[in-house]
Amino acid sequence: MANPRITKVFGAVDIGSFRVAAMVAGLTETGELMVLGSSHRAAQGVKRGYVTDMPAATYAVRSAIESAEHMAKTSLASVWIGCSGAGLASQITQVEIPIGGRRIEEADVDTLLGTARDCLRPDGRMVLHAQPAHYTLDGAHGVANPRGLHAERLGVDVHVMLADGAPVRNLTEAVQNAHLDVEAVVAAPIANGLACLGPEERELGVALVDFGAEITNISVYAFVIKVAMTTVAFGSGDITDAIASTFGIRRFQAERLKCKFGSAVATPADHREMVPVSAPGEEAAGLVARHADDQNRIPRAELIAVIAAQLGRLTEEIGRALKAMGFTGGVRNAAAQVVLTGGGAELSGLADYAQAALARPVRIGRPSGLSALPEMHTTPGFSTLCGLVLFAAADPLDVRKAGQAWHAGGQLSAWGLLGRVAHAVRAYF
Repeated sequence: MANPRITKVFGAVDIGSFRVAAMVAGLTETGELMVLGSSHRAAQGVKRGYVTDMPAATYAVRSAIESAEHMAKTSLASVWIGCSGAGLASQITQVEIPIGGRRIEEADVDTLLGTARDCLRPDGRMVLHAQPAHYTLDGAHGVANPRGLHAERLGVDVHVMLADGAPVRNLTEAVQNAHLDVEAVVAAPIANGLACLGPEERELGVALVDFGAEITNISVYAFVIKVAMTTVAFGSGDITDAIASTFGIRRFQAERLKCKFGSAVATPADHREMVPVSAPGEEAAGLVARHADDQNRIPRAELIAVIAAQLGRLTEEIGRALKAMGFTGGVRNAAAQVVLTGGGAELSGLADYAQAALARPVRIGRPSGLSALPEMHTTPGFSTLCGLVLFAAADPLDVRKAGQAWHAGGQLSAWGLLGRVAHAVRAYF
């Protein structure tokens, strides 16, 4: 059977602290989003989500993109890039306009969104997103499309994602130096939500925890929209550093121990199991672990104890953040679940550990919504990358580009005013 024809191609780059990943995806004539090529390589020049070495970061981006382009047999001119650091913060802006009981027309929605655009108050920060989450009619929430309905007052809740300008410009420049245009900078929590959460989860209330290499982003969704988020300067790389420090070994040895033998939950058999510190053939490159036996092996129980101690610190921070964002207590979110994603969420037993520590249902979030996704990229660590492609294909409305009949000064243009008069005549006569 012939492959469906590709009508549009999207490119995405996720610049993380542990890896830089790239993807080329195509939208088929049947509306399916298909992965054409994807790649990743070790991150360089990025710390805690910030670019710290421009040439190194540019090289990593170019290398990842070229591999994805080679697999897809196409070239990209522009990409969407993900941002997980840069002091991300979110807020909800609520705006209302009078309607007077008549039927709501397209021009009314344009006026409302234009008013919302003028109400944005970034306070010197960069606005990454300003998306209308849902509309309200006379204070009643949860209206997806108000057109054709009647109301005295029409409102909208706009989710605004803010970031520090300089770190975002550094990310953009790293990609531009790799000879690519930047379509948009997308906040990683937005991309992760698209890739890992279903509409019902967002409606019921859910916390999305992106457990990255050096930072952890915590977002809370309610009534479909993101209502709050915060960032914790702790990631899976800190667990690796703790293992390296405890056993006196090199980081690459600690990372291997964590990924291959590590777990968040201990078992009685761990005390009897000895795990090799170095992989076969790497004995000369590594170090002999502290308290290891004559074959450079350590008890698995000691490794898990180090991991659990660091996870205790993380879950304590997550619990405090969720409480501060109002995710604890109350009837509505008493059983609201937590979804863990990001590279750190690939640790064995993490969902069980977090569920006990947070006293909430916990699941691991993996990307969905893309066809032909390579198996190695179906893990939580690639949720942001997949979400970037989904964001690009969805092209969500941004109030900064909406309401073209509404001028920045807050007045309707002549054509917009004539349109309002015509709508009023149809409504009342």
